[in-house]
Amino acid sequence: MNLIVDVGNTRVKAAVFELNTLKKVFVFKEEEIVLEIEKIIKIFSISGAIVSSVANLSVKTIAEITYLLNPIYLNSKIKVPFLNKYQTPATLGVDRIALAAAATDKYPNKNVLVIDAGTCITFDFINSEKEYLGGAISLGVVMRYKALHDYTSKLPLLKKEEISNFIGANTSSSIHSGVVNGICNEIDGVISQYQKKYTDLTVVLTGGDTIFLAKQLKSSIFANPNFVLEGLHTVLTYNLTND
Repeated sequence: MNLIVDVGNTRVKAAVFELNTLKKVFVFKEEEIVLEIEKIIKIFSISGAIVSSVANLSVKTIAEITYLLNPIYLNSKIKVPFLNKYQTPATLGVDRIALAAAATDKYPNKNVLVIDAGTCITFDFINSEKEYLGGAISLGVVMRYKALHDYTSKLPLLKKEEISNFIGANTSSSIHSGVVNGICNEIDGVISQYQKKYTDLTVVLTGGDTIFLAKQLKSSIFANPNFVLEGLHTVLTYNLTND
């Protein structure tokens, strides 16, 4: 079995794969990472592992994880099943590398736009020739609510909420409309841009806000909250079989 460890901006997700089947997902805080890994390896027989981190793990934590798993650490120099044509490949986030790998594996010979709705909203495009061309980075749902509160003197900090009417009748509903309706129109608009250039486009929505946004979008999408984990497993197996 393989263990995937994805250290995000707000939490850690770990997943156990048996062959290509996702068996179990664990979610915990970054400060609990070593303890949780110890628990996982007591339950499952782990033969391979990969760690992806957009956060900054301490040297001590990395040493402890290495002792427990001897994992592959995802970076811009690792072997991947696609051609990275990003102009600055060293600056491409590890989460976006994983998404491109998942798109290449799950939708071979397809033009794929992956939208990751997490702390930030990222757009990543992989063409039918298995070439990663780039995409876009935008503000995530929670970040937009927080920005309206932090950079104004009177607007309240609200929690995300589905909208029933795009016309806000008071301050709270206006904020919800501005954030949620704005994001949905942004995503639908970006998808439309790609569809005009690539008529056979496949669109995947992933990330922490997948379920929240999926039912509010007009565009046809595949919703998969575990796409990053699947991509990391793709990178791991690709490196294990191409050594």
